[in-house]
Amino acid sequence: MVERGGGKFGAMAWRSAGGWKGRPVRLRRPLLRRGDRSGCVNWHTLSWLPALLVLLLGLGIPGCGGDPGTGPAEVKWDRFACDRCRMVLSDRQHSAQVRTRGGDRRSKVFFFDDVGCAIVWLRDHPSANEPGTEIWVTDWRSGDWIDARTASFVRGQVTPMEYGLGAQSDPLVEGLTFEEARAHVFDVEQRFNVHGVHLEAQGASRSGD
Repeated sequence: MVERGGGKFGAMAWRSAGGWKGRPVRLRRPLLRRGDRSGCVNWHTLSWLPALLVLLLGLGIPGCGGDPGTGPAEVKWDRFACDRCRMVLSDRQHSAQVRTRGGDRRSKVFFFDDVGCAIVWLRDHPSANEPGTEIWVTDWRSGDWIDARTASFVRGQVTPMEYGLGAQSDPLVEGLTFEEARAHVFDVEQRFNVHGVHLEAQGASRSGD
């Protein structure tokens, strides 16, 4: 048997006494094995990549450039504004942030230029006072973020909004607990602000009359 080929079809032929006989046979391309596809891209296997990227971004996987969903968030100093007084966050020793969780359990972070601003904001937003809410403050000595609920607070600090509280990680005998710090802030609010007027300034103006 002799194989002849030509054009689109080949021919399987054999020689008999009457001459060459045969029938056309369609030639098929050889199939590449999986290991032979070097340098080739199978676009069908890549079609699931966009869906995977959307899933990773939605879950907030750490290491993918998104917010981790817990812990203190990165602050753009001298760019972020306080969510209560709208002052720019510049003081790295007395700032705070609050991370809350909505109905979909995704977290949202609010930034404050003063520990007192965070405490007053939490008072004005009762829905944010859930067990899952995280409150972070900067250590007045190092600027590191620490848990406000376990921090020790000292009075007499010079702070952006004059609440006068600094936080530190290790306890102090004369330091305030978080609940005592809250009471201090509310006392400052009552003494210093009456319809937006500073009480001490108001008292000084009256004594001069």
